[in-house]
Amino acid sequence: MTINPEIARTSIRAMQVGFYATSVVFNLCLITQLLTVGIAYFISPAWWNIHVWLVRGYGGLSLLLLGWSFSTPFPPQIQRLTASLPVLLGLQFLTIHLKSPLHLEILHPLIGFSLLYVSSSLVHRVWRSLSLHHQQNEQV
Repeated sequence: MTINPEIARTSIRAMQVGFYATSVVFNLCLITQLLTVGIAYFISPAWWNIHVWLVRGYGGLSLLLLGWSFSTPFPPQIQRLTASLPVLLGLQFLTIHLKSPLHLEILHPLIGFSLLYVSSSLVHRVWRSLSLHHQQNEQV
């Protein structure tokens, strides 16, 4: 059985675009969560529930993106950025839920900003990869 290379390329491209769209959604959820923590701190503590609800709602996307990044042809840097998302989310969970005499909870905001940086970098890296791939295909 032979596979039409054009269909295979289109299928891979669709998977990559889907990955990009999902990584954008993940990034927007992170931004929303950052905004809700600001509202909770400065305006109304009732927003803490939304802040917590958001991470429970979109946290699984990091695992979906992780599997997706290794099942679709992506450069290693995209795979590494994607692999760091669930690790950073796990550290977020640990720093807020584990009570220790070292007060590791002070790292929670720093890890959160690192998570936002990695997620934004992933979105930009995937966009560049898709754009470069598209330009190369048009030249052929």
